Amino acid sequence: MMNKSGPAPGRTGRGRRRGSPDTRAQILAVARRRFLADGYAKVTLRSIAAEADVDAALISYFFGSKKGLFGAVLGLLANPPDVLASALPGDPATLPERVLRAMLGTWDDPERGRPLMVMVRAATQDAELTRLLRDVLGREMIDRTAEHVGGPDAGHRAAAFNAQLAGVIFSRYIFALEPMASMTADEIIAALAPGMRAVLYRRPRPSPRRTM
Repeated sequence: MMNKSGPAPGRTGRGRRRGSPDTRAQILAVARRRFLADGYAKVTLRSIAAEADVDAALISYFFGSKKGLFGAVLGLLANPPDVLASALPGDPATLPERVLRAMLGTWDDPERGRPLMVMVRAATQDAELTRLLRDVLGREMIDRTAEHVGGPDAGHRAAAFNAQLAGVIFSRYIFALEPMASMTADEIIAALAPGMRAVLYRRPRPSPRRTM
């Protein structure tokens, strides 16, 4: 007996999965909740599909992969390169203060900061995600900082500057090391900005004089 029910919901006759913007938003909402609750490694596309009541293939159609879905979830909340970019314009002398304040304001905010902590922890569990984040952060943060400050050795100075930012993130938010974890944003900025300014705008060493 022939099945006259036609294609399953969400499918066309050729097998392509369709989904409305509402379906995409539903998947993102479920994924965000699961990533925050369980972390990156334990969540599967199949489990998200089951909770969102959609075909797992539809998630792949929308986002390509688990990493694509993870990136889309993060994009709804806070994107570190965008946080940096918003703080770069202005007086070069106060650039470290602006960047630190923007970063701390983002990570200290429960709504925006918690997903970022999930992202960092997930990167320590997945080599491919680590490479993905390294590429994004390298191009969008280190290269952008170097282009902004310019001058000789800008790439090295920008890398050292962003390494200090990473140190703040790991000590304050990932490891919760004291007293960094309980310091106020103003205290952290006052303690770290001078050294970060020295790294970012250090003067080149004079060439040694030749003796006869």
